[in-house]
Order: sequence, then structure tokens, then C-alpha cells
Amino acid sequence: MSTPQRVIYGPSAIATPANAITVLRICFAPVLVVMVLSSPTSIVPFWLWSGLAISDSADGYIARRQGVTRSGAFLDPLADKILVFAAFGALFIMHRIDGLPVLIMGLREVAVSVYRTQVLAAGRSLPARIPGKLKMLVQILVIGFALIPSVGRHDRSLVDLGAWIGVVLALASAVQYFLDSKSIKA
Repeated sequence: MSTPQRVIYGPSAIATPANAITVLRICFAPVLVVMVLSSPTSIVPFWLWSGLAISDSADGYIARRQGVTRSGAFLDPLADKILVFAAFGALFIMHRIDGLPVLIMGLREVAVSVYRTQVLAAGRSLPARIPGKLKMLVQILVIGFALIPSVGRHDRSLVDLGAWIGVVLALASAVQYFLDSKSIKA
């Protein structure tokens, strides 16, 4: 039996399977928002969110096997931010999450994105580190719990606690990015 041939994409490739998944994830952000706002007692938005979270792992796995690209390195975190903050916004409107932790995490994302863009423009990179990956995991879990009707509508303590843990991890990862960039300059 022969093994399937692995397609390898160079760093400048744009049309890759991993990028296609990432673009589809971005396209599903408005669908998720509409579902959350129009189906407050349904479990369907939770399952959609779960699928989108799993697809984040899938596009990363495919990219690592077939070749990481600059476009993917830009698009994947962008898709994560769009999906997370679209979900947070819809959940805030539905009174399933407090606005302050979402605002803090959102401001952190803007600050770090601007900073990373400047670092990338200078020819350096700032790869995601453990605090940033943990932040994303906590955000995914918080949104998932908030989308479960019995939790998000009736017992927000788990959602609120998770959101504040997300804030701590967001700020810790921001500090890590700034420290990493200082060591790169040296």
C-alpha cells in the first residue's frame, strides 16, 4: 500500500486547505451571532460554537502538516478574534456575560495586535506563547458555557469567573509579548 502524498505549501502560499478553513470560520461569525440572538433557549449555538472551536484546531493541524504560510499566520489569529468577540458581543447583548471583562480583553487584543504588526513590519516575529494559548482556551470554554442555556441564562457564576480568568491570562500574555519583543531587539 502506498501512503498518500503530502502537499507542501511554501510560506507565501495563499490558497491552502488550512486558509480555506480559516476563511470559512470567519464567514460563520455572523451566523453564530444571529443564532445566539435569535435562539436564546436553543443548544444549537453551543454546537455551532463547538464546531468552530474544533475547526480552529483542524486548520492548525493541517497548516503544520502542509506548511505554515504568512497568510495563515495572519488569518488564523484574526479569525480567532472575530469569532471570540462576535460571540462575546452577542452574549453581552443577551446578558450572559458582563461587559467589563469583555472590554478589557478586547482592548488587550487591539493593543497586542497593533504591537505585533509593528514588530512584524520590523522583520521580527512574536509567536503565540503558553499564556496566549491558555487565554484562547479559556475564552473558548467561557463562550461554550455561556451558550449552554441552563448555564448562560440561569447560573452565570461559572461564566463570570471564567471571563475574569480570561482577563488575567490576556494581560499576562500581553506582558509576555512585550517582554519577548524586548529580548528580540537585544
